[in-house]
Amino acid sequence: MIVVFDSLNLDLVFRVATLPHPGETVLTASVDRVPGGKGAHQVLAARRAAPSLPVAFVGAVGRDEWAGAATALLAADGVDLGHLDRVDAATGCAAVLVDGSGENAIVVASGANGRARAAAVPDHLLGAASTVVLQMEVPAAENRA
Repeated sequence: MIVVFDSLNLDLVFRVATLPHPGETVLTASVDRVPGGKGAHQVLAARRAAPSLPVAFVGAVGRDEWAGAATALLAADGVDLGHLDRVDAATGCAAVLVDGSGENAIVVASGANGRARAAAVPDHLLGAASTVVLQMEVPAAENRA
């Protein structure tokens, strides 16, 4: 089993010809809503790289509509979300601007990720894990716990 303890956001991805300069407005035709945060990327990569291994994500999302959008792809890929806390804070969100060359600019509102708790990772999950993945997009004290 692989356990990932980290952040989960709903990323709003805007593809633009060029990144805006301060004070400039840049238009785009669409916006994509996708799971984001280092933890979301890591858990999806683990799930897809080792489809025969169970993969669990532990973290926190809000009790808002963005939580469902952020978790939908993970659930569809078979990630165990049974230890994901729902807290009284907004689900993390990032505005990701990507220009034609792939350069990006990102603004993140951490929201519920700041309330991720190491206590949400039960001992039996850790005992079954061959790998535990941590990242620094949740409180550092929780990673140390």
